[in-house]
Amino acid sequence: MSCDHLLLGAKGGGVAYVTGHRHPDTDSIVSAIAYAHLRHKQGANIVPCRLGELTPESAYLLDRFNQADPLLITDARSQIDETELDDGNAVSPADILRTVVEKYADGDQKVFTVQDSKGRLLGMVTNSSLSKVLLLDTERSIDLLGETPIENIVKAIDGKLVYAPEETDHNGKVSIIALSANNLKFYDLENRIVILGNDTNAQLEAIRKGAAALVLVWTKEIAPMVMQEARAEQCALILSGHGAMNTSRFIYYAIPVSAVMEKDMIAFNNAEFVDDVRSKMLQSRHRAYPVVDEENRVLGLTSRYQVLNAPRRRFILVDHNDSQQSVPHIERGEIVEIIDHHRLGDLTSDNPIYVRNEPVGATATIISEMFLEQGIEPDKDIAGLLLAAIIADTLNFKSPTTTAQDVRLAKHWAEYTGLDPAELAADIFAASSQKLLEDLDRLIRNDVKEYLVGDKKVLISQHTMYRLNEANSITGHMEEKLEEEAAKEGAYLWAMMFTSARDSGSIFYAGGEGKPIIEMIFPNKADEAHTFQAGVVSRKNQVMPKLLQYLRDNNG
Repeated sequence: MSCDHLLLGAKGGGVAYVTGHRHPDTDSIVSAIAYAHLRHKQGANIVPCRLGELTPESAYLLDRFNQADPLLITDARSQIDETELDDGNAVSPADILRTVVEKYADGDQKVFTVQDSKGRLLGMVTNSSLSKVLLLDTERSIDLLGETPIENIVKAIDGKLVYAPEETDHNGKVSIIALSANNLKFYDLENRIVILGNDTNAQLEAIRKGAAALVLVWTKEIAPMVMQEARAEQCALILSGHGAMNTSRFIYYAIPVSAVMEKDMIAFNNAEFVDDVRSKMLQSRHRAYPVVDEENRVLGLTSRYQVLNAPRRRFILVDHNDSQQSVPHIERGEIVEIIDHHRLGDLTSDNPIYVRNEPVGATATIISEMFLEQGIEPDKDIAGLLLAAIIADTLNFKSPTTTAQDVRLAKHWAEYTGLDPAELAADIFAASSQKLLEDLDRLIRNDVKEYLVGDKKVLISQHTMYRLNEANSITGHMEEKLEEEAAKEGAYLWAMMFTSARDSGSIFYAGGEGKPIIEMIFPNKADEAHTFQAGVVSRKNQVMPKLLQYLRDNNG
């Protein structure tokens, strides 16, 4: 057999999730783990998953064979953290605007996230927030510069702070005046930042007129008398690293990021579904949006382009091929493979996919065959799990669904691992009953399949144990529980079958309007409420066909 299909995950360029059905049994859990193991050995990135809680049986086997619980997945839709995110372009609230402007000019991104020391989102700086300060009416710029520390101004103009009073109280207004002292009489310099050249007299005059700070251009040294006057009048002195034009421009770049950042922004949590993010984006017109984790730490930026081109989650389905049994919203994901042993369901795919469906007792049997076909030896723990799953799903080879292929592959794994199938079977079925019998709600929901017959909802639960006498303690409460749960679920019938692995047969309980049907198709003996139905062990092959036929024959 060709192994080309095993490269699908690698060709897709990303992860694929392999999962069994809802309310997973041992075959479903083991098939996901074992198939992921096979694919890993082929170099593909495959993650084993589950769609519900582990049964006590499955939990016991995973612990016994040293396997971690598969990833719990509850929705097939992609989350925003599965898309490609741009860098968050982090800036600090204490950074000056010049830092942002230089990054803006050098990079492709025009959006910056303002983050604290722990990477948490505080705000954003965009071309809009920059233009409001640097390109539009100077009134806002003046107000913001008036609240800016003198140290920021020094940094913005690549300057040197020669003298700084204990407190510098400037009003944010900037005056660029001529080098001639005669022109100073036309300026109101009180509390202003004054840009001057190397004219000593002009510098002295500006200080005496109440300037809060002198920014000196084309000046290497400051006269002692200017220093003395500045100290007397508490006027800051700064040597600029630029000429008059760039100094006047860069001064407004001294405003701190915290003063201009946008705090009222749209951000997305990394766990949000792409579909929901797309809908929210359609209601706004931003260039980019921050993506944060549960602690509000920035993970990156996303955009309409990235969301519109987001990849769908890719799924490999094992042990089922029906939408009602699969991941919620599976139609939003991409199915790339199906490996199953049930009847064909209603799932479709956009593209041709690899499908392997065989009438055997367990999906684990099919995957076991694939290991042999590919010439790949699994780890012994995985082989032990495959043996356990075949035993569990075929009821230790007593189910009518059992085939020679199941028996052959179970024998192969038993020889490979050195395990005794009979002893393993006893351990499996003992583990399956240990805790479930203490919790009726969990018991009936642990392995339940849902069917629609016309407009009627039918649920059938099955619990396999070694001996049926282990269920004696709950017999009196089971039908009451099934009646209650059928009413809650709006089910026409909820049937519960207890199956004995040792004795190869089942007993039935039922609730709901369709309750009498169970006794009609599996009649009780005289004076017995729940007669043991010898040989009835398969919900799929023995119970559902009779039930469906009865409902159809009686206009169900």
